[in-house]
Amino acid sequence: MGITSSDFKPGGRLPRDETCDGAGRKPSLTIGAVPRGTRALALIVHDPDAPAGDFTHWTLYDIPPRAKTPVGATGLNQLGKAGYVPACPPKGDKPHRYVFDLYALRGRTLLPGGARPDEVRKAAERLALGRGELVATYSR
Repeated sequence: MGITSSDFKPGGRLPRDETCDGAGRKPSLTIGAVPRGTRALALIVHDPDAPAGDFTHWTLYDIPPRAKTPVGATGLNQLGKAGYVPACPPKGDKPHRYVFDLYALRGRTLLPGGARPDEVRKAAERLALGRGELVATYSR
């Protein structure tokens, strides 16, 4: 199961333009090596180093299994809004890890648009055939 970005290398630093210090744009992501039998994909982007605990920046689900880039139903982020929240760790913190978890699912989640992060995670873990991970870091 593969997920890569043309914007940064695995374990590398997020470009400034993809953070709150820049334009806050979504990273460019590419999906590859989807397991046989995959019926849908789910993407959960989170920061396990956030001061208040794991912070979900972005959720997408029911992504078509043949998609080359993540497009699907948009769930809510940790702020309760749909879409991507750019990386914005507190100034002076050690580098935070931004984890892009891509799940291969044996069926569609059937969640409505705007599902909460915990609903997306539970559905992805329940239906998972496999998981790929891409990690980037950022500090201010």
